[in-house]
Amino acid sequence: MRFFISLLFLLATLLGGCQSQEEAPVAAPASEGGIGHVRGQIVMPLEGTTLYVYKKGMDLYGPAFAHSEATGVDGSFDLALPEGEYIVVARKRENGDTAGPVVAGDNKSDFINLTVKGENEALTIIAPVKSGDVRRLTKDVAATGTGLSGSILDSDGAPVEGARVHVYDHVQMSERPKFVSEKTGPDGRYLIYLPEGGTYYLAARDKFGGPPKLGDLYGRYDQGTIEPSAVVIRQDEILQGVDITVNKVW
Repeated sequence: MRFFISLLFLLATLLGGCQSQEEAPVAAPASEGGIGHVRGQIVMPLEGTTLYVYKKGMDLYGPAFAHSEATGVDGSFDLALPEGEYIVVARKRENGDTAGPVVAGDNKSDFINLTVKGENEALTIIAPVKSGDVRRLTKDVAATGTGLSGSILDSDGAPVEGARVHVYDHVQMSERPKFVSEKTGPDGRYLIYLPEGGTYYLAARDKFGGPPKLGDLYGRYDQGTIEPSAVVIRQDEILQGVDITVNKVW
C-alpha cells in the first residue's frame, strides 16, 4: 500500500510539472529596432505643408518612404518612424497635389539629414517659396504664343493617357527638365507653352523624378537617330505635330 501511495504521489508531481510548463508565459521575441518619434513645426508657410521622409539611397524625387499629414494652421507635424537614418524635405504645392514637380511659386525646404532614435528634439523646418528654374506646368504659364504640341503614343500608335512631356535645353538630358507639361488626357494630346524660342530636347514619361524604372513608360523624341533629335522653336510659334512614342522600360 505504501508503494502504491508513493507511486500516485510521483505521478501527481510529474503531471503538475507539465501543467506548470504549459501555463508559463512565453517571452515575446525581442524587436529588431525601436520606433522613434519626430515632431516639430514647418514655417514659410505654416499651413498645408507635408513632410516627406526618404531612406538613405532612395530617389529623393520619387515616392517617399513615409510622409506626415498636411500641417494645420500652426504648422506642426508629428510622425512615428522606425529608428534609423533618413532624409526629409518639406513641400507644399500651390495646386494642392501631393506628388509631381515642385515649380516656381511652390514651397520647398532643403533636404535635411535626420537620425531617428527615441523621442527626437523638435525640428523647425523652413520651406521658402521656390523661384527660378521655372519648370511650370502648362496651366501655370501665360499663353506666350511660343511652345509646342503633339501626341504621346504607345508602340502601336495608340494615345497614352496620364503622361507628361519633359523639355530639356541640353542634348544629354541628364539634369532635371526645365519645363514639364500637364498630364495627357485620353486622346494623348499635349500643349506646352515656353517663355522663349530656342533649341530643346524632349522626353515623355508617365512618372516624374529620378531615372525611369522597370515598368515605367518612357520615350525620347528622335527621328531615327541614336541621340535625341533637337526641336527648334521660333519665338511666337506653336510648333505642331511633335509626337513622341513611349515604351515600357524592361
